[in-house]
Amino acid sequence: MEDVQSHAPQVALNIDRVGVRELKLPLLVRDRCQGTQQTVATVDLGVDLPSSFKGTHMSRFVEALEQWNDEISYQSVRRLLVNIKERLGAQRAYARFCFPYFIVKKAPASGSPATVAYECRLTGELDDKGQSFILETEVPVMTVCPCSKAISREGAHSQRAMVRMRLRMRAFSWLEDFIDIAEESGSSAVYTLLKREDEKFVTESSFARPTFVEDVVRNVAQKLTAHGQVEWFSVEVESMESIHNHNAFARIERDLSVR
Repeated sequence: MEDVQSHAPQVALNIDRVGVRELKLPLLVRDRCQGTQQTVATVDLGVDLPSSFKGTHMSRFVEALEQWNDEISYQSVRRLLVNIKERLGAQRAYARFCFPYFIVKKAPASGSPATVAYECRLTGELDDKGQSFILETEVPVMTVCPCSKAISREGAHSQRAMVRMRLRMRAFSWLEDFIDIAEESGSSAVYTLLKREDEKFVTESSFARPTFVEDVVRNVAQKLTAHGQVEWFSVEVESMESIHNHNAFARIERDLSVR
């Protein structure tokens, strides 16, 4: 059958990345408590395309992913990238896995357990010069405004904030490490299930530890710098303000490989 993709295009330009998005598959992820956990990933795959080819072979991405079906790790994703690169005769290959990671958390006073989901992503790229991997996670926390507390006779405004970390690692580290770092950096962690005694505990403990969005991002950055396995990071904290008609954010990026 005629291979139309291999024909010369009318516009001879290199394409930086072409591929497929929103593929879904079951995925095994390493779990610090249980060894592994089953989740569901949304996967994007891509390659570069030289100017001499009209199109890429989309079905080969799906074939590579179906044959892979592995526990997610830097080594296993590298094997997938090598396979894609070879199947499509590409110079560069790209893969991105987006998945929820689940942790059973106990409420702070009653000990009632409930599952919290954290959105995570692992992005890998491979070319003839080498490979790179970026791990991302989003962790919700609670913040109490220090200024509001200082100037108010009663109470202070509080809100949920999202800690978003992008990390390049020297070696494997547990996702739980970074979730803990984020939750320790705000006024309080957030929970799926809280009884009345838990609400009392969270309210009182968070008001005893008010934090600006700037405080949270600095706290996270300090802990990531001291972690030991983080080579580069970008951390952004976005506060979903409860009394303002806008959000507040703060961001820090550091390359620890040049220290």
